[in-house]
Amino acid sequence: MMYPHIEHPQLLLPDALIDGIDGSSMSGQAVLIDEGVIQSVGKVDAVRNEAKHGTIEVDLSGMTLCPGLIDGHTHLSLAGDGRSYDEMFSETDEMMVMTGAMNMMKHLRAGITTIREHGARNRVGFALKEGLQRGYIPGPRMQVSGRPITCTGGHFWFCNEEADGEDEIRTSVRRLVHEGADYIKIMASGGGTRGTIPGRASYTEAELHAAVHEAHHFDRITAAHCRARESMKRAVQAGIDLMEHAEFLDPDDVMRFDPEIAAMMEESKIWISPTLQAWTKYPRIVALRNERDMGSLSHEGEVELEGLEKRAQTRLDVMRKLLEYDLKARVLPGTDSGVGMLEFGHLDYDLELLVEVGFTPPDAIVSATRISAEAIGMGDTLGTIETGKVADLVAFRGDPSQDIYAARNVGAVYQGGRQIR
Repeated sequence: MMYPHIEHPQLLLPDALIDGIDGSSMSGQAVLIDEGVIQSVGKVDAVRNEAKHGTIEVDLSGMTLCPGLIDGHTHLSLAGDGRSYDEMFSETDEMMVMTGAMNMMKHLRAGITTIREHGARNRVGFALKEGLQRGYIPGPRMQVSGRPITCTGGHFWFCNEEADGEDEIRTSVRRLVHEGADYIKIMASGGGTRGTIPGRASYTEAELHAAVHEAHHFDRITAAHCRARESMKRAVQAGIDLMEHAEFLDPDDVMRFDPEIAAMMEESKIWISPTLQAWTKYPRIVALRNERDMGSLSHEGEVELEGLEKRAQTRLDVMRKLLEYDLKARVLPGTDSGVGMLEFGHLDYDLELLVEVGFTPPDAIVSATRISAEAIGMGDTLGTIETGKVADLVAFRGDPSQDIYAARNVGAVYQGGRQIR
């Protein structure tokens, strides 16, 4: 259900608060919000004394209040129901908009209050953002890339922004900016699209640099889909702002960690969104583990789970090696929701996987809040619970800074001071 908008100031009283600055939790804290903005944060008595007459006190007993989560990689128009790209892209644009509206609400109710829409067909992404801005549909705050730029026949070619060579890429950037793109997404390697090779680079360094130069000219930052090892190297050399996936894949579909590229990434201070739940098929692992814990997992399920967990370690080991470089503060979680079996509403899965590769729970929370906000250029308004910031908040039952699995249990969500859940 949607909660009515409360015009009065609200004093939120959680058991603990994680402000997003360092990820640790503090007890005895209160947050005063009014007109969609955080007015004060601090000890309960002090903040209560600042509250004006008519302030409503909200009891969040048993909950830990955090900044709203930020998902840096979504595909709103895709259903995440296990179908292939070919099947999902057989839908009409109108049906994709409806799918997007459904997915936006799933994410918002999971405490994900800001997203990046990382590529949709035609004007679907732009339509969803406009519907959100008009108040027609609820959902997280959105940054939209529009159609991802890809080479002829490249990954996501069916979104209809194919460009070959530096001049065509510059034209694509200008077109997307004119249509309202908040940032520019470019497919630097193949992917899951039939006929493409994930481990092969799609663009030269010069072509990627053309995209970066043109995007920066229009004050837009860039994100590059980089599953291939060579595409990662070219993206860093071209000055790409944010690297997606970073899987170190070769054309034979084998991951081969490259210390030289990792060192380049460290030196360049590129942002990295590893989309860990995507490659590991983590949602399926979670489902099978749940069956096992309930005692209902079949022998076939046990075999499948063992195989998936072993396969996942290949990807997680590559991420662990990458974190041996000074890159932890440049990592932001992204679900890749919509693709394959990746349903919306589960940034918590990526937080769990970050902890598995070496993040502490507080590190993982900061990655999904303050660091993500900084990476997408919204650190001045979002990502921490501080006076003057937008009141996008999520309350978890339990304390995710102590047990990251508490992030699965959302108790309340606020967007711009309005209670959504």
